Amino acid sequence: MNRYAPVTPSATPGAHDLLDLLYRLSGRGLLTGQHNQPAHGSAWTHKLEKITGRTPGLWGQEVGFSAPGTLDGVDRRGPNIAEAVAWDRRGAVITYTWHAVCPLDDEPVEFEGGVVRDLAPADFDAVLDPGSPLHQRWQAQVDVAAVVLRRLAAAGVPVMWRPYHEMNGDWFWWGGQPERFVALWRQLYDRLVGHHGLTNLIWVWSPNAVYDSAAPFEPYFPGPDVVDVLAVDTYGGHYEPANYEALLDLADGRPIGLGEVGTLPDPEVLADQPRWAWFLGWPGVLTDANDEDTIRALYEHPRAVTLDALPSWRPYPAD
Repeated sequence: MNRYAPVTPSATPGAHDLLDLLYRLSGRGLLTGQHNQPAHGSAWTHKLEKITGRTPGLWGQEVGFSAPGTLDGVDRRGPNIAEAVAWDRRGAVITYTWHAVCPLDDEPVEFEGGVVRDLAPADFDAVLDPGSPLHQRWQAQVDVAAVVLRRLAAAGVPVMWRPYHEMNGDWFWWGGQPERFVALWRQLYDRLVGHHGLTNLIWVWSPNAVYDSAAPFEPYFPGPDVVDVLAVDTYGGHYEPANYEALLDLADGRPIGLGEVGTLPDPEVLADQPRWAWFLGWPGVLTDANDEDTIRALYEHPRAVTLDALPSWRPYPAD
């Protein structure tokens, strides 16, 4: 298997070791994961513990965009950074998703209308134009996310960083415009790595599975120099082999995973698609789409890697 160093120059030892872990899992283990919305802290991870008797090895969180006291509240950034550090110290892998606010708006926003919304091509072009006021607004929003990532870096936490996901769909403001999206991703990389000097990130590019209005992956791929690992988001049991093969082709030996899922992969899927290195269950949808026996069966699968198994997989030490 090909192995690549992190795309970030001078990446931290923890980032190197996290990427190495994902390579070692590829084709051998499936890292179990659960997303937690900001308002809930680690509640969904604990819910999975109660269902399965095991702790997910991948702890997911969101930067936040909505009003204080709401599900994705911006007031939860500080407490959830502390949660992330605590889980890192226990040996868990940390992943952060970023549902970015549209640069036309100011946080906090509602999900519908502030994240799920259209961005006209002319406005998208302005976001990409360093001389425009809209570009300056975009920079300021990125800088807010960078504060979260810098605090995790200061604590020595490597992060699987998953911004601008499902870009091959037309629902988020950053989606549905492939050439502009590619420029946006590279612009974000430059801002976080070049300007902010963040070296603790493993960059996760995560399109939606191709069905309904989601387009093929390749036009949205921003390049192997700015992507460490690739994932796919899938709901409704869409584990078609064509999606798996298309992602593998783009990955060119890099690890691939299930960026967020509703219906969990069954044993047949895992047998036919062995390169999935991790999955991240999505709150609410996970328990609506799967009964508890199905959830337990996946956590008991021979390839499943839960937190208790991570010391043998995770080479970097937890304090």
